[in-house]
Amino acid sequence: MNEVTQFLQANPVQYLATVGRDGKPKNRPFMFCFEQEGKLWFCTNHEKDVYRDLQQNPWVEVTVSSPEFVWLRLSGKAVFVDNRSVKEGCMNNPIVKGQYQSADNPIFEVFYLAEAHAVLADFSGNPPREYDL
Repeated sequence: MNEVTQFLQANPVQYLATVGRDGKPKNRPFMFCFEQEGKLWFCTNHEKDVYRDLQQNPWVEVTVSSPEFVWLRLSGKAVFVDNRSVKEGCMNNPIVKGQYQSADNPIFEVFYLAEAHAVLADFSGNPPREYDL
């Protein structure tokens, strides 16, 4: 978990792939919030298409690469939870704070990835490192 969390924090703009409500793939820039109690947390709001897409089909894949040509693929099931502690933690990110102002914002939503699986790979020729989280 630690290597995955560190990689997400070091490379803050990830891409979240979903299946849209139209059945077609969607890919969006996204940001990892943090790891808490063994869960990888993300946030959005319930007025966005991504939220509606995830309500219909919660399976996602997050991808990100580093300037050193190392990449991460992280897949799992988005599970939305009304968790005050997590929402407050997300407010530590100035971008999130700027968008939602407060953990009490009624449109603000947080989710973690259940059944998460991560693959870290590069062009070294070494086998990828895989983690079930």
